[in-house]
Amino acid sequence: MENVLTLISNPAGPVLRDEVVEVAGAALYETGASEVDRPDWLAADQVCDIAFDGISPEVGYEAVRQYLQDEPYDIVAQPQAYRRKKLLVADMDSTIIAIECIDELADFAGRREEVADITERAMHGEIDFSQSLHERAAMLAGLGTDLLEAAFDERLQLTDGARELVLTMRANGAYTALVSGGFTFFTSRVRDMVGFDMDQANELIMRGDKLTGAVTEPILDPRAKLEALRRLTVENEIEREETLAVGDGANDIPMIQAAGLGVAYHAKPLVAAGAKARIDHGDLTALLYIQGYTSAEIVRPN
Repeated sequence: MENVLTLISNPAGPVLRDEVVEVAGAALYETGASEVDRPDWLAADQVCDIAFDGISPEVGYEAVRQYLQDEPYDIVAQPQAYRRKKLLVADMDSTIIAIECIDELADFAGRREEVADITERAMHGEIDFSQSLHERAAMLAGLGTDLLEAAFDERLQLTDGARELVLTMRANGAYTALVSGGFTFFTSRVRDMVGFDMDQANELIMRGDKLTGAVTEPILDPRAKLEALRRLTVENEIEREETLAVGDGANDIPMIQAAGLGVAYHAKPLVAAGAKARIDHGDLTALLYIQGYTSAEIVRPN
């Protein structure tokens, strides 16, 4: 069939009930689908596909969402064509990792509240990203590299499913890139921890073993993320439809909207509203399930 709708529950949350799947199938028929296939379970009690014809993915999504919007399940509808992606471009902070690194650094500098407020406003798209980064970096002046190491060692936490996402896509021939508005000090380490092919981020300027409060120009802003997606698409000789971008903040919107499938992951409202797909409940393995991977095909870290 031409289209597929995927229902996903959080592995740590409630199971995906049969009656919920039945409601989704009925909603597709009710809205005008000419054919709706039997549920195909990608992960028992957790994820299933429902293939359908006769209506667009957008219409199918809205049909199901009106019945399930208060249920703790994610809903993604898309064409079957190009479902498995050959390029992943991922944001880092609050996406691949569960923290905002600059906020944790600010905590060590005794300025967490001020910096976190600016971060939050920037991620909601309320202030210019480059300006906000300069302001926040200036508040870190004098912080030693030992405290950067401490922030990484003591505060950094990977998002559930991050390693599985990257390992599985790479095992199936995809190229994976970590593209962040944060700092190379962290992205290079997270790249190695998770297994990304490459990373791209801003660079903090040091004098000796202390931060100067400045960042190397040009600032890698939302446009830089978009340009990275476009460049990697060309370099890997793939179609736009074969690309997947994921992020949570306003600086991710351009790349999310330009990708073959752009995913807002536990994202700010502005981001979720502009994405083709949104994951509000599941972990990062949801990005594998929406590509049609089954639980048995997911590569687990050793």
